[in-house]
Amino acid sequence: MTRKIVGITCSSSASSPGENARQYLNTTYVKAILNAGGVPVIIPNIVDNELVESYISSIDGLMLSGGVDVDPKCFGEERHERLGIVDASRDSTELALLKRALAVDMPIFGICRGIQTLNVALGGTLYQDLPDQAPSSIHHQQTEVKIPRDQFSHSIRIEGGTRLKTIVGRDEMGANSMHHQALKSVAPGLVVTAHAEDGVIEAVEGPNHRFLIAVQFHPEETAPHDKYSRRLFEAFVGAL
Repeated sequence: MTRKIVGITCSSSASSPGENARQYLNTTYVKAILNAGGVPVIIPNIVDNELVESYISSIDGLMLSGGVDVDPKCFGEERHERLGIVDASRDSTELALLKRALAVDMPIFGICRGIQTLNVALGGTLYQDLPDQAPSSIHHQQTEVKIPRDQFSHSIRIEGGTRLKTIVGRDEMGANSMHHQALKSVAPGLVVTAHAEDGVIEAVEGPNHRFLIAVQFHPEETAPHDKYSRRLFEAFVGAL
């Protein structure tokens, strides 16, 4: 059987003295898709609607990876003083890819920044800085407190009757946390399927789509040692 192709969005960096600009992706995303049976293809950040159409017609599923902050101008807000680095070309590319992928009901899986971009694309908004706008006892930037990326830092509660619950097969699972933006107002058409203990939204899905799931945590980092994280990638690739 022919293996299905997964287009994965990536990060980019501007050129600096002595270095070229780069397009790049953590290897953990690639390995997670390979191990789930898919063929990963990295989609560069391009601002060209014709190329977006070509990419969507060439892949079977779209995965939105983690990365820098979503620019608040994309959801009609002024910049918060603690907004991090933004990438206009990535915002434009991912929003255009999402528009076309949603239009053809292509399976979509969003991770970290991916849940945020999906929410913005469908009309939702974000907290630009959790510590300032929604203080919590959970440290959502776990690497700042020396917790490795591939380790859990808190648990999430999964809602019953959701596709996420069916995939994971339990009401609770461990999650890592490497973000300071998060969903604020949830976009029409999305259903919240998991929360952290402090109320931060950790997963959403689109019940009217073939496969539309996004999570705030990074299951690609924990998949090598956690079967529940692996199930997310297996379900995504299985839906292609």
